[in-house]
Amino acid sequence: MLPLEPRTLEGVVVRLVPLTTDHIDALCDVGLDPEIWRWMPRSIRDRLGMSAFVEECLAGWRDGTALPFATTLRETGQVVGATRYMSIALAHGRLEIGGTWIGRAWQRTRVNTDAKYVMLRHAFEELRCQRVEFKTHAGNTPSRTAIRRLGAVEEGTFRKHMRQADGSSRDSVYFSIVDEEWPAVKQALNDRLTSHSG
Repeated sequence: MLPLEPRTLEGVVVRLVPLTTDHIDALCDVGLDPEIWRWMPRSIRDRLGMSAFVEECLAGWRDGTALPFATTLRETGQVVGATRYMSIALAHGRLEIGGTWIGRAWQRTRVNTDAKYVMLRHAFEELRCQRVEFKTHAGNTPSRTAIRRLGAVEEGTFRKHMRQADGSSRDSVYFSIVDEEWPAVKQALNDRLTSHSG
C-alpha cells in the first residue's frame, strides 16, 4: 500500500501538520509527563523514548498504514501533542484515529475536539471513508467519555488486546463512526466548537 500524501489539516484552534523528526524537541517539552502515558501501551520518559515514538510513527507512514501529525496551536504554532491515522485500509474505506496524546495544559480544552473534527472531516469528505474507528483502554473512563461525546458508537471490548508498558494486559474498547452518521456528527461538533464548549 502506498503511503498517504502528508498534508496539513486546519481547524478552528489547531493545525495538524505532518509529523517529522524536527518535532522531537517540541514534543519533549510537553510530552514527558508520566500521567499522559498512564493508559497507553508505551511510556515515554525521555528524548530517546520520544525519538523512538516519532520513528515508529514515520515507519507506519512509509509502509502505508499510518499518517502521523504534530498537533499545533493555530495562533502560535506551539506543538501541544500528536495524533495519527492508523490501521489504514482505504481499499475497505476504513481507518482508525488514534495514537493521540495532548500535553496536560491543553487537555479538556477545544484542542482534542477540533483535532478529531478535522481528521474526521478529511477521512469522510476527502478520503471517502465509510468507517472511522477509535479504541481506548477499557479502564480509561475519561477517554471513553470523550470518544462517545464525539458521536462515536461503542461496539465492544477486545479482551487482553494489548500489553501495557509495565507488561500488564489491556482490554481495548472499540468505537466507530460510519459515513451515514457523519452529517449529524459534523453538525454537533461544529456546534460544540463554535459555542466554545469543547
